[in-house]
Amino acid sequence: MSTLPAAKAIHPKLYRLANAGLPKLWSAGLSPPADLDKDRLFKQARRASKLDDFGPDDGWQDRLDILLHALKTEAGLNALGMTIAHGSILKALTDRLRAQHIYAQHPDIRARALAAPVIICGQMRSGTTRLQRLLACDDRFAHMRLFETLSPVPHPGKRRDPRVGFAQRGLKFMEWVNPGISIAHPTGAMEADEETGLLEHAIWGAQVEAQRRIPAFARHCETADPLPAYRTFSDLLRLISWFRGDAPVMPWLLKSPQYLQDLPALTTVMPGAKLIFMDRAPENLVASGCSMVWNHMVVQSDAVDPHWIGREWLHKTALRAARARAFRATYDPDLHIDVRFEDMNTDWRKEITRLYAFLGLDLPLQLLAKMDAYIARAARDHGFAGHRYKLSDFGLTPAAVKAALA
Repeated sequence: MSTLPAAKAIHPKLYRLANAGLPKLWSAGLSPPADLDKDRLFKQARRASKLDDFGPDDGWQDRLDILLHALKTEAGLNALGMTIAHGSILKALTDRLRAQHIYAQHPDIRARALAAPVIICGQMRSGTTRLQRLLACDDRFAHMRLFETLSPVPHPGKRRDPRVGFAQRGLKFMEWVNPGISIAHPTGAMEADEETGLLEHAIWGAQVEAQRRIPAFARHCETADPLPAYRTFSDLLRLISWFRGDAPVMPWLLKSPQYLQDLPALTTVMPGAKLIFMDRAPENLVASGCSMVWNHMVVQSDAVDPHWIGREWLHKTALRAARARAFRATYDPDLHIDVRFEDMNTDWRKEITRLYAFLGLDLPLQLLAKMDAYIARAARDHGFAGHRYKLSDFGLTPAAVKAALA
């Protein structure tokens, strides 16, 4: 029996309202259409921000062109998917205008030092979220909260940060549309979360690819030079830490599956990084990852092919594994360590103690108590019993996974 939810079973009333009602609102002029035309997106961003300067083009406009073409010709978006894609791109463009304005007012931001970070490197569904949130209990690390990664450009001068409410509303909407997303990746506006929003701002990689069928954009991000995107990424980290008042000597705690693909570029902009490589049994890793992608895509398209997801994300997983292996062969062995998902399940305290020895940090009892409290809260508030997945749902076999990841 399949573990995949049918698209119209997610929330039938909302599904019908969105995909039948939205085009009617657009044609009647009652709501602006979800328009993926580049020129009109630029005009909308300038009007929304009341700003004009997008900053230098380091290749991001070419990436945007490829993305827009893929969304129109490959993604098979329904009306809700068009609305989500339009909103995310418009937001990235508006934030780019606002970031350039802040940089112009405060040129010292881009001159800020970035301490050597701690980077959790693992495939999607390898246990990186749990490890990041455990380490985020340590106030010696700076980490991104979900509201910041969804909206990386702050609002200086405002008494209340509007990004928190934006994140909370977005989470409620996604939980209503498809509860499977929050079951697979429980989070909250103030939770530590990965920096995929910073890469989306740079029109790059993970967050964009995992929501829609856009192989042309995915292949571009696999073959193009990632360094310009990571320069944008590092400037956003400087902007966020400047706005929060973090000391430049405080190291960032970072994590995203995309980093496995781009480690040479990431460690160029953030030299001296200590890398923690997460791993998990291949069959569970790939099946869970495909399930996560399915739960995102099925909201935005009526024609999601689970077997295509299986082929695409097995390719992506194998590519990232191969690139990480090649990079590690060239990187200082004292700066990277391995942690297995299964070992974290068996005895997370033992693994955390080993990690702190690697990081050269003490592990006081009060910090372990905070970590214990996080584990208890996560089990109470979320749990993972509802996230079910099978390789066969995605046309894959254990033998195919083992061969691809050998």
